[in-house]
Amino acid sequence: MSASAIVVLPGDEIPSAQLPKPTNKKKTLTLGPGLRHIPPETITTTIAGALVTDARKNAAWIEYNSGRYMPSVGDLIIATVNNSTGEAFNCFITPNTPQAALPHLAFEGATRKTRPVLPPNSLVYARITNSGRDSIPEVTCVDSSTGKSEGLGPLKGGMVFKISLGMARRLLSGRKGGVTVLEGLSEKMGFEVAVGRNGVLWVDGGSVKTTLAVGKAIQEVDEQALGEKGQKKVVDKVLRGV
Repeated sequence: MSASAIVVLPGDEIPSAQLPKPTNKKKTLTLGPGLRHIPPETITTTIAGALVTDARKNAAWIEYNSGRYMPSVGDLIIATVNNSTGEAFNCFITPNTPQAALPHLAFEGATRKTRPVLPPNSLVYARITNSGRDSIPEVTCVDSSTGKSEGLGPLKGGMVFKISLGMARRLLSGRKGGVTVLEGLSEKMGFEVAVGRNGVLWVDGGSVKTTLAVGKAIQEVDEQALGEKGQKKVVDKVLRGV
């Protein structure tokens, strides 16, 4: 995909420099959702979102916020424990999906004697191992190749914030997602975040004030589809208030 994601608004013209540089020059440029070709060479946007490109496929499209989350193997999600059965915790991923099973032994170092105790409404950062298309969804809190948590597991303290699926994808893409607000805030503030592909953001800033400031900053960037300049203004505003 592209080295960075550029936030665009309806009617924006996409410069040729921002289009993919195909690895196979014989491939015709493919325009996906959110882009329109105006002959002879103008390409404009029809929706707000992030411009995404794929040089290998010589394709470009706009990543935007729509639809509801459907579990996919490999996704990182933030789930809420509902209850515990004999072998697993039953967890909510979204209100629209079946409860997922989180095995009691799917934690780093867990045994039948040392498995974690998670009361209802506990939060866990987990990875989907079974999407549930043929059975119930299943998640884990360990990396299957190492047996280590690799950052997964119970999330203690902090607060959760609802974000769009598009923002979740961008945050999980790191620098490629074009979200700079967290980097800007981290220069002056200390906090932890976990991003769920299911549109859930967990933030722990050590205090209610800091936690709310970080979470609401991300929501503002999300809701207003802010680019780099807009995000800089959000960072400056937050830092003035803390």
